[in-house]
Amino acid sequence: MNLSADSSPITTGLLAYGMSGKLFHAPFLAAHPGFALRAVVERSQQRMAADYPAIISYSSTEELLADAAIELVVVNTPNDTHHDLARRALLAGKHVLVEKPVATTVAQWQELTALARQQGRQLLAYQNRRWDTDFGAVRRVVASGQLGRLIEVHLRFDRFRPLLHTKVFKEDGRPGSGLLFDLGPHLLDQVISLFGKPLSFEKTLASYRHGSQVPDFFNFHLRYPQGLNVWVTSSLLVAGAGPAFIVHGTQGSYQKGRTDPQEPQLLAGMSPTDPAYGREQPGQEGRLTLADPAGHNHALPPVADAAAPANYLGLFEAVVQAIRHGQPYPITDEELGWQLALLAAEPGSQLLS
Repeated sequence: MNLSADSSPITTGLLAYGMSGKLFHAPFLAAHPGFALRAVVERSQQRMAADYPAIISYSSTEELLADAAIELVVVNTPNDTHHDLARRALLAGKHVLVEKPVATTVAQWQELTALARQQGRQLLAYQNRRWDTDFGAVRRVVASGQLGRLIEVHLRFDRFRPLLHTKVFKEDGRPGSGLLFDLGPHLLDQVISLFGKPLSFEKTLASYRHGSQVPDFFNFHLRYPQGLNVWVTSSLLVAGAGPAFIVHGTQGSYQKGRTDPQEPQLLAGMSPTDPAYGREQPGQEGRLTLADPAGHNHALPPVADAAAPANYLGLFEAVVQAIRHGQPYPITDEELGWQLALLAAEPGSQLLS
């Protein structure tokens, strides 16, 4: 990975230091030379200093936003707060990196993008699953053209969590709560990054856990040009998960499990600069099957990755390139608008306007 070594690192503040801040932001902001991790908002316990002794711990968002040294604010708070906190950060003259979902409605996102342009600041989405090892393998197979014309694609992200989450904001039905806004942005972003805007879609939501007020199952059937059908599915009641990615084309098929190791490695305390970081285990490459002209199937090794293993540092490098060098950010406002339109749509079949 080609990490920039900008002499003027982006001074950055985090709005929370829960699991997201501790695992998915702070280690990368600390490891990447393009950032200077300066401050965090911790309203009760000041825990971040145990890991980052030089950190400034503010007791409120207002204090952090008033810190003139901070250029970039990471909005990593509960889903229903993303729009308001991103808006406040932009009004304070900060660049913003906002976790998924970037908002809960298309109108909110349009308001934020207009405000970012008005303020002359970058508004960037944290869609880290584009940098998953398993999804990178799928992307390479699709791009190789080995499967011929694609006709059927399935993406799944399943868990077995029959009990309601202890964090009330995930379960009480407020905007952005439930499985749809938790894992839906990941899956839809991956599909959109591969195939763009669907022509039409059918959406199904359901709740099966006892006492659930939010969807714990969702499915999208996305229709694309040339007859391509894509299904995106997630459930909290899958005890024995199958392949996470299935791709069928006119010349072959590819199947792969959800094998990205980054989250468990981060939980174990591994640094994202460790040579083992992001590397899958042998045998996790997936199964590529191609048919020859005579109709015989042949199992082949998947397309090799000529670059380094997948690493969420790639997203943070894109942030540096966007803010410091004006380079296009790979996750576009238009793509995020399509994603939100799908998330916010009522169940049923319809066109994507």
